[in-house]
This record gives sequence, structure tokens and C-alpha cells, in this order.
Amino acid sequence: MELQRGTNCERSHSERLYITHCSESGGEAAAQKDQGISKSRDDRCTNLLDKSAVGQSGRDTEDREDTCPSAGDATKQKLLKNQTQNLPVSSPVLSRFRLPAGTPGHAPSDSLLSRSPPVSLKLSALPLALSAHAPVLSMAAAEPDSPLYLGLDFSTQQLKAVAIDGDLGPVHQDSVQFDSELPEFRTHGGVHIHPDGLTVTSPVLMWVKALDLLLDRMKAAGFGFSRVRALSGSGQQHGAVFWRTGAARTLTQLDPGQNLHQQLTDSFSVQDSPVWMDSSSGLQCDALQEAAGGAMRLADITGSRAYERFTGNQISKVRQTRPDQFQDTERISLVSSFGASLFLGRYAAIDYSDGSGMNLLDIRDRMWSQICLDATATNLERLLGEPCPSTAVLGPVSSFLQHRYGFSGSCSIVAFTGDNPASLAGMCLHQGDIAVSLGTSDTLFLSLSEPRPSLEGHVFCNPVEPDGFMALLCFKNGSLTRERVRDRCCSGSWDVFSQALDGTPLGNHGNIGFYFDTMEITPPAVGLHRFDANDRQVSSWSPELEVRALVEGQFLSRRLHAERLGYSIGSGTRVLATGGASANRQILQVLSDVFNAPVYTIDLSDSACLGSAYRALHGLVADSGVSFLDLLRNAPEPQQVCRPHRSAPQVYDPMLRRFAELEQKVLEKSRF
Repeated sequence: MELQRGTNCERSHSERLYITHCSESGGEAAAQKDQGISKSRDDRCTNLLDKSAVGQSGRDTEDREDTCPSAGDATKQKLLKNQTQNLPVSSPVLSRFRLPAGTPGHAPSDSLLSRSPPVSLKLSALPLALSAHAPVLSMAAAEPDSPLYLGLDFSTQQLKAVAIDGDLGPVHQDSVQFDSELPEFRTHGGVHIHPDGLTVTSPVLMWVKALDLLLDRMKAAGFGFSRVRALSGSGQQHGAVFWRTGAARTLTQLDPGQNLHQQLTDSFSVQDSPVWMDSSSGLQCDALQEAAGGAMRLADITGSRAYERFTGNQISKVRQTRPDQFQDTERISLVSSFGASLFLGRYAAIDYSDGSGMNLLDIRDRMWSQICLDATATNLERLLGEPCPSTAVLGPVSSFLQHRYGFSGSCSIVAFTGDNPASLAGMCLHQGDIAVSLGTSDTLFLSLSEPRPSLEGHVFCNPVEPDGFMALLCFKNGSLTRERVRDRCCSGSWDVFSQALDGTPLGNHGNIGFYFDTMEITPPAVGLHRFDANDRQVSSWSPELEVRALVEGQFLSRRLHAERLGYSIGSGTRVLATGGASANRQILQVLSDVFNAPVYTIDLSDSACLGSAYRALHGLVADSGVSFLDLLRNAPEPQQVCRPHRSAPQVYDPMLRRFAELEQKVLEKSRF
């Protein structure tokens, strides 16, 4: 999601904008992801519940027993006992995981859960998939008084909301497009690109006004805010919000008779927030890495080397270039914790997972790194506040929202997180799974038990596993490069492209290609580089060899850099593919062979928003020991589409070693 530092001044406008696809679940699916509800997943639901489909998923029926394997023995006994009690059930959520009163939690008040009526769980319906045919879902299908769980996403180009019921089924969805529905802010793609071509910002009040518009629209549609038992959300990662001195008092004194944006107009010391597309803080990155003891040392601490878009470097730049505005700041939020603050009516803590994208958090200790804080700004810890677990219940919804929209006083706010961590939650990745979004830019997500930071990619704290981690890799040259080769070698036909993959052997006779039409992120290289079986550089291949070299080279690169971040192939490994190119079975077969793992397709076009709704539900029981995946175990499984050939390991394991050596040659050449 970032070009190599030092090349930013030479980037064109089009080269910078590719990153949008990474942040918003990227790829050819990006144009579809915000357009209503897809029925394709409904068509697959019955099959997923069938025993044969369960068997095909590679998971035993036994794994779906109604148990709570991650809770302690005492907790299990209490849960089972409560299940048998004849208590009134006011919700179709959490029946398998009833909690005793006074369950301890991370929230400031430990009694939030006990104040909520008993609730129950039936996890059988479908996750959300948005389509062009239903921009707003009716709540008529849901039981009139059944609890709901609300997820929001403050993304780059829009604000979205999804409400699910106890069956995980969507009952309401809506969105506000920043450019078209809030034209007074004059954004393009939700941002302002400044004349230097490097500075990229978004108006904070645009996000506030979008929330006003969204909630007003939901109220007009008859959405039952009083039924929302818990809510959570996500925000575009790395963006910073600077609250002006006195804003905390304003948040506690909001008048339900007025809109939020009218009352918060003077609450921000920096009106245009730096966002993740910004690449203007190179000097600050250099200073931070020097203070930390080098790029690798910084990555060991924070999970990433210094990136211009990361929040700590943006804070440092604001301090240096706008000292008066920085001096007038009493709190700094991420976009995610900013969103949570609007619902809490007070400042919300930054969660561990989104905090990992700041170059400030020690991802192992889950505390701010004093070295990084000192290198960024004086007394920065006071401005940031103490970080919190991603599963923390922060408190009840504000009295302002209770009176203005009818939220219940028992509605809990679960910590908001970044859009990428929320997408991992929305895809329900199991340990060992890897998600591959094949879009304009290819993006990889995976869960990790132990972090292995490197100079490429990112390691974050996992948003749904308290002691776990997640890795993220983004590759700029994805579907656009595949389309270019298709046009040149296959007369623009995907059928011919697929036939070329079918007609060439695994390993492509030893030929390896690197296809970087524009400066790549991982690795930071550019150009077209072809090598024959003897590692000699060649100028051309036949169209068939070119096609396979492209696809194999892309997936070898994905696997190589995922392994460098700690990914390893095991007997239960699954590759979950999404994005536009996931519709091409031949491409997926190469993906399966290179990773030596079965490939499944997953139809999640709005995984960050859905993941936020899932996390809201999970936040109510997380502190009892109930795991996220156990709670969502009956969510539909993705569909297996192909398995690796038996000969794949013998072909691609040694080929991967060759690929790594050749990539180093390409990198050395790209530096000149």
C-alpha cells in the first residue's frame, strides 16, 4: 500500500490513486462492493448447510458441535447451566453463550453486559453481500423486537452501515457517498490532493456530516435503533483527527435538537485530516527510523518500517509545519476511534489493531513505544490516550444519540478498528488461512500466531484473537497487468488467456517472469524481467509461455512475501480468493498449485462493514472466553473451487527458491 520512499516525487497522479483499491478491499470487485445486496450467496446457503458441503470444506462435522472450546471449564459450566434455564429470550443472538451477571470486561463499566436482557444465538443465515439491486434493505423480514448488531465503516469514499440480526443475516444497509452527496466539501474520491501531489487530506466535518445524513436516512426508513444491542465500526487506516482544546466538553454537552456537524464545527484544530494516501512525510520517516535504530528495528517494534502514510509520521509533520494548530490539540484520534467517539459522546480509545498502523505501538507489548513517542512529539502519550483491546466494550451509546435517534441506553459500543483488520474479521479467517483479493491491486490477509516483521508488508495486532497477529501485503501490479498481457497475447480474450494456462505445464518449463508495469510496493521494483530455465534474461516468449509466466510469477511473489511475514503452508491451509479475477478458474488453479493448498471463493463485497457488525456481536461475549470463530462457526463456509495437483510441491518449492534469488537480481537492477 506504499511505494518505496524516495520515489514519491516522481509518482504520477494515477500511480498514487491505486492505493484506494487496497484500502477498500480492492480490485475489480471495488465497483460492485457498495451496491446493494447480492442474491448469489442466498443461492449457495442450502448447499453449505448440507453435510456433503461441510465435508467438502475440509472441516469435520464434529468441529461444528455446539460447544464453547475456548472458554474455561468454569465458564462452560455456567454457560451450559444458563442455557437450560427457562429465561425470557429477547434476542436470537448468543443463546449458546449466556453470560452470568457481572461478567468482567475491558470496558470502564464491568456491568454493561449484565444490564442487557438475556440474549440467544442462532447462527444460520448468510453474511452480507452487497449488490446493485437493493441499496437499502427492509427490516420486514426480521422479528419486530429481535436484537440487531450494527457495523459502520468510515472508508475513503463513503460512510457505510450494515445491521445484522441474530442469524447473521443483513436487515438494513445504507451508505453516504462523499463526492456526490456532500459536494460542498469538493472532494474527489473522498479526498483533497494538494498541489505538491504528495499531500492528501480529507475534511473532518465531511465525515461528521455524513454520519448525520446516514443516521437521519436510517431513521426515515424506519430503522429500529432501539433494537441495536451493540455496534462497532472501522475506519480507513492511518488517518488522524486532531481535536481542538475544549472538544471533550462539547462532546458531553451535545444538544439532541441539532445535528452533530453543527455542534462540532469548531472542535478540530486541523480541519483537513491527513489520510492514508498521503506520502509527504518522508523526512519524518527518516527521523523516526534513525531514532528507533534503523528501519528493521522499527519494524521489529511496530510491525512495519516507517511509511509516509502511517499516523505517527503524519503527527510529526503537523507538529513541525503547523505548530500553532498542534499546540491547540487536546486529543489525537485515528479515523476509527474518531468514529467511536461520535457514538460514545467522549473520546474513545485507539484499539490495538488499528494502532498497529501508526509506527507508534509496540505490537508485542500492546503499549505505545516510548522510543517512537519521543521521536514524534512531546507528551504524545497524553494526546493519544491509552490503547485498548480490539474486543473492548467502551461503554454505552451517548445520551445524545439515545434522545435524537432512539438508541437504547443498554446499547454497547465495541472498540472501532481499521478497515483492513475489520475485513479480516468479515472474512472469518481461520488460523492457517490466507485471503487473496485479486483486484486492481492484489492484497493478502492472514492471521499469525507469532509476528515476523520485515521491511516489506505489515504486521498488526489481530482484531479478533487477543494474543494473535495479522499480516497484510499489497501488490500494486494486479489485474491491470493481467489485462495488459491478455490484450497483447490473447487478443483481449479471457477464454484464450485461460486456454494458455491450461495448455502449459506447471512450472512453465522453468521460465520465470517479473511483471511490474508501474513501481511495485512489494518488492519496490519496476519493469519487465524474463528469465529462462538457466536464469538467463531473455527478451520474449511465446504468448502461451508469457501468460503462464505472468500468473505464476505473481503468485510466487505473493507466497514468497507472505512466508517472509510468517505464513506457512499446513495440512489445513485454505486460500480464500475474492475480487474480480477470482471468477477465472484457471487463474485460481495456478494460485492453488503455487500455494499447494485448496482455493475457495468467498463472496464478500463489503467485508469491513460486515466484520464490524460481527465484532459488535462478539464484543458482548469476548471477555467470557468465547472465541470469535466459535461464535461465528455456523456462518456459511466459502466454496471450494480447486485443489492443487499432486506434483505441485515438487515443481513450486524449488521454483520459489529460484524466484527469490532472481527477485534480488531484479531489485539490484531497479536501483540503477
